[in-house]
Amino acid sequence: MYFIDLNSDLGESFGAWKMGNDEAVLDFVSSANVACGFHAGDPVVMLATVRAAKEKGVAVGAHPGYPDLMGFGRRNMDVTPDEAYAYTLYQIGAMQAACNAVGIKLQHVKAHGALYNQAAKNHALAVAIAQAVKDAGQGLILLGLANSEFDKAAAEVGVPYAAEAFADRAYQADGTLVPRKVEGSMIHDVNLAVARVVRMVKEGKVETIDGKVINLKPHSICLHGDSPKAVQMATEIRKGLEAAGIKIVPISEVIKQ
Repeated sequence: MYFIDLNSDLGESFGAWKMGNDEAVLDFVSSANVACGFHAGDPVVMLATVRAAKEKGVAVGAHPGYPDLMGFGRRNMDVTPDEAYAYTLYQIGAMQAACNAVGIKLQHVKAHGALYNQAAKNHALAVAIAQAVKDAGQGLILLGLANSEFDKAAAEVGVPYAAEAFADRAYQADGTLVPRKVEGSMIHDVNLAVARVVRMVKEGKVETIDGKVINLKPHSICLHGDSPKAVQMATEIRKGLEAAGIKIVPISEVIKQ
C-alpha cells in the first residue's frame, strides 16, 4: 500500500481582497497550509480557514512567509537567519493560537514562496526555519522541498520532517523548482500532472524540464489553490491517485509509514 498527503496553500485572502477557492479545494486535500498574515491572510481569514479545515477533516499547517503583502511573498529578501527564525516563530504562534481556539492541533509548518525557495538552497536559512519549528513545540512537522537543504536542516536540528513535491510545477536537474518566470515552469495539463504525481509516489522519480529523470520521494504533494484550474487539478489528481491504489492521508500519518 502506498500513502501520500495532498496539501494546498490556503487562507490567502485578506481584507476585501479574495484569492483562491478554498472551500472547494478543501474537499480534495488532506492538509492545508494556512497563510499567517505576512505574505497574505489576516486574522479573520486565518480563523475562518482553520474552522473550515476542521469541519472537513483536513489537517492544518502554518504557512509563514516574508512580510511582503504587495509581492505576495514571492520576492526574495536579504534576511539574516535570526530574522528568518523570528518571522517563522511569530507566524507559527499566531496559527497555533487560531488552532487552539478552534480546538485542533497544528500539524506542520511550510514556508511560503521566496522564503521557501531561498531556504531550500541556503542551509543557514533552512536551519533557522527548522529551529523555529522545533522551538514552537507541540512536535510540529517541518514540510520542505524534497532533496533540498530542508532535509539536512531537519536532521541537524532534530525536528520531524516531511518531503514535499509539486503536482503543477516543473523541476530542474538539481531537484529545485523551475522559476515561475521561465516558460514551462507551470504544468497546466491535468492528465500530465496526474501521471507525474503517480510516478513520484510509486517510483520515486520525476522528469525534469530538460528531459532528465531524477529521484524524488515525497511524503506530500502540493496542489496550488490559486491557479485557474485548482479545483479541476485537485479533483483529477485525487481520483488518479486513488485509482492507482494510493491512499491519501494527512502528513502526520504518512511519515509513520
